[in-house]
Amino acid sequence: MPFPLEVLRRVDARAAVDILIVAVLLYYILNLLKGTRAVQMVAALLLVVTAFYGARWARLEMVEWLLNTLLPYFVIALIVLFQPEIRRALARAGRNPLWGRLSGQDAAGVQDDVVMASTYFSQNRIGALIVLERDVGLKTYIESGIPLDATLSYDLLLSIFHPASPLHDGAVILQGSKVAAAACFLPLSLSPMLSTQFGTRHRAAIGVTEESDAVVVVVSEQTGAIALAAGGSMEQNLTPTQLGVRLAALLANRRAAALPGGTRPETARNP
Repeated sequence: MPFPLEVLRRVDARAAVDILIVAVLLYYILNLLKGTRAVQMVAALLLVVTAFYGARWARLEMVEWLLNTLLPYFVIALIVLFQPEIRRALARAGRNPLWGRLSGQDAAGVQDDVVMASTYFSQNRIGALIVLERDVGLKTYIESGIPLDATLSYDLLLSIFHPASPLHDGAVILQGSKVAAAACFLPLSLSPMLSTQFGTRHRAAIGVTEESDAVVVVVSEQTGAIALAAGGSMEQNLTPTQLGVRLAALLANRRAAALPGGTRPETARNP
């Protein structure tokens, strides 16, 4: 059987890498289209391609000419129809942590907006729960809330946590400089040694940091006190300056396990 042997001889390391890249791209595209209306569009595209080759095989000259004439316009129509999916794919690629490190993206703007908003909430005793995603994805918790995908700003945080806002009850999850979602539900810490004085916000902040490497800023509605949770520990009664310093250190060292000097649930005490 000479043909299979000839094919095997041509499959060298370069060809294997080529096949692997194409397979990964196809997997990424299919994963992106799964569960969207684009699936029906892909089916229609396959039907058109099948009709084109069927017409060529059957020598239907008029049908083949018509499809040949319309195909360039059909490609443009596909770009327009798939615009949301293309935009989402490019946005996901841009949020890749590798690109973030290569482009040297700075977390200073995120830190400043969070600190300023937390200061306002503290002064006005407005409860707030702000989660900053790091290396571990928080997709499960993002899907439990209201998707926003908006650029982070001080004014946006104030609008979300305003007591009259329908989104104020729950957590805001930040992905880099984007507000991914608001009114999100977080897992509560079930540690039996956790102080009974901790409210739902503080328990949720500790709970999500027990299951991920996220950093969480909490503002108490009763006292206006600012707290910061990371790695299953919490540091309480922070000033805005202290909060900024802690956030800068944690966001710079993305894989930090916990807060230096933070309070573990096992030894937590009343604020």
